[in-house]
Amino acid sequence: MDPSIIEFIGEKCMISIIPNFSNEPLHLIYGSVGPFRAGFPVFVPLWMATHLRKQQKCRIVPPEWMDMDILEEIKEEEKRSKFFTKMPCEHYMVVAQLVMSTAPDDVPRCEELRTVIKDIFDIRESKLRTSIDAFIKGEGTYAKLDNLTLLEIHSVRPILPYSLDHIARYQRTATASQRDTSMLSASMAGSSSGPNSNSLFSQ
Repeated sequence: MDPSIIEFIGEKCMISIIPNFSNEPLHLIYGSVGPFRAGFPVFVPLWMATHLRKQQKCRIVPPEWMDMDILEEIKEEEKRSKFFTKMPCEHYMVVAQLVMSTAPDDVPRCEELRTVIKDIFDIRESKLRTSIDAFIKGEGTYAKLDNLTLLEIHSVRPILPYSLDHIARYQRTATASQRDTSMLSASMAGSSSGPNSNSLFSQ
């Protein structure tokens, strides 16, 4: 999946804004947003929030999970656990990057948040690469990786063709070996049951 498509999907996440204008609800293809009342929070798609913010028509309210204490806790849990922890938002990287790049003044401790979110992503990516490496070396046929996001899966996409090719070759070898063993067993069974199988002891 192309990174632009991943970003497009992430931009559909709903986020709170505080508009500085009033307007009736906007009717979009997938639903309505609004009404907009100056000074009152309202949830809108992320793409709309960034568009309005660039026009200085609103202030973006960062999601609750964009908090240093929450993210530090997630980071430590990610480091402790051998499994992938469930992230507070499936598109956390897309949301964080768009919000912090569009409205850094709306995000308390923006640079610190940027660093810890990048740390979390790096830890998870390293864990994912280690899992794939162990999977290949263990000659497994399937793997279960829960709680991964689309962007994280895409980040290891370049090494997946090699992994899948390795698995396919392993499966072909295993199938051929099993077939040869079955044919050998059948051949030996046929020869032992023939009319002259006990010729040395028949006299």
